[in-house]
Amino acid sequence: MIVKLAEGSLRTKYGEFTESLYYDGQKESVVLMMGELSGSEDVLCRVHSSCIFGHYFNSVECDCQEQMDISQQLIFKAGKGVIILLDQEGKGNGHFALLNSVKYKRQGVQQAEAYEAAGFKRDNRDFSAAVKILKDIGIKSITMLTNNPNKIETLEAHGITISGTKNIEL
Repeated sequence: MIVKLAEGSLRTKYGEFTESLYYDGQKESVVLMMGELSGSEDVLCRVHSSCIFGHYFNSVECDCQEQMDISQQLIFKAGKGVIILLDQEGKGNGHFALLNSVKYKRQGVQQAEAYEAAGFKRDNRDFSAAVKILKDIGIKSITMLTNNPNKIETLEAHGITISGTKNIEL
């Protein structure tokens, strides 16, 4: 189950988006959309997880904010697209896990391995809300803005048609 709670316009430095707030019974998801999406194919789509370090504190130890900026720029340039922001801090492990993983990351370990070294799962995210949101919007197919093959596999396994990908890794 997914329910759209509210919708309005949001002016950003990358243009005006429609913002929708969805709720799945446990968490809220924020969706930014540009252009007519219902029935559209090859829609640029970023499924993005929250990141307190990057989004609020401008951390130089992650690229979350840059990935969001690039996604918004690409969507603005295309005139159409969607960004789904999921409440999944620390790859779904929470901020406690992120704080505990920093010492390992600073030793040169990749983020997923840093979570494991701190006693958490490499990636504990759940993309089912994104699947439900994309189906609710009525998009026929998407071009994923990601460097994460797990996102692609998960969305495809749940019936989302992915027509292509654009790697936005910095």
